[in-house]
Amino acid sequence: MKAAVIVFPGSNCDRDAADALTWVTGRPPAMVWHTSNELPNVDLIVIPGGFTHGDYLRVGAMAATAPIMGEVFRAGIRGVPVLGICNGFQILCETRLLPGALMRNASLNFICREVNLKIETTATPFTRSYPDGALVRLPIAHHDGNFFADEETLNRLEGEGRVVFRYVDKAGKRVPAANPNGSRNNIAGIANAAGNVLGLMPHPERAIDPATGGTDGTALFAGLHEALR
Repeated sequence: MKAAVIVFPGSNCDRDAADALTWVTGRPPAMVWHTSNELPNVDLIVIPGGFTHGDYLRVGAMAATAPIMGEVFRAGIRGVPVLGICNGFQILCETRLLPGALMRNASLNFICREVNLKIETTATPFTRSYPDGALVRLPIAHHDGNFFADEETLNRLEGEGRVVFRYVDKAGKRVPAANPNGSRNNIAGIANAAGNVLGLMPHPERAIDPATGGTDGTALFAGLHEALR
């Protein structure tokens, strides 16, 4: 599997994403600078977490206009898998590869901790290696992770099975107390209609090594490797 990680000024999880991909595939990804007009011929594109351009104007708004994002958009429309993590999710919403928006956390505070998640669907290349209805624990680290969409969009996402990750309690129940940021319907990650573009606020790339506390993110990258190699 050949992958590319898009790097912006303010990206701070690009190396984490590269390490996760290398760990699982044995092959380091291409690191593509945001001003590039060319995207390598790859099987997967990852937009990592961070604070691109200092989160000025609106999170992800400036990054969405970068030259490379035109290529990423076209690749996503063609069916190339695109994974946006945290700030990457925000950027995917700004480019309209995914619907909705990520707003300031309901608490108005930066949140950095682990959360419990339910895998709502395994019918994507990103979640194919998880058991149906799996409960996982992944870290979050964001100030603007409050997913918002209007009722029509929410109904479409839910009805089409495009909610992929959801904040839940330890028992797997969707309750307000399990929602760290105020996201509507406890949504932590969504996919596009074709299932090849995924955005999520939690960080699977930070949960692949037992030495750092957990491995629940490994299956995401391993599943992609199996599906795309």
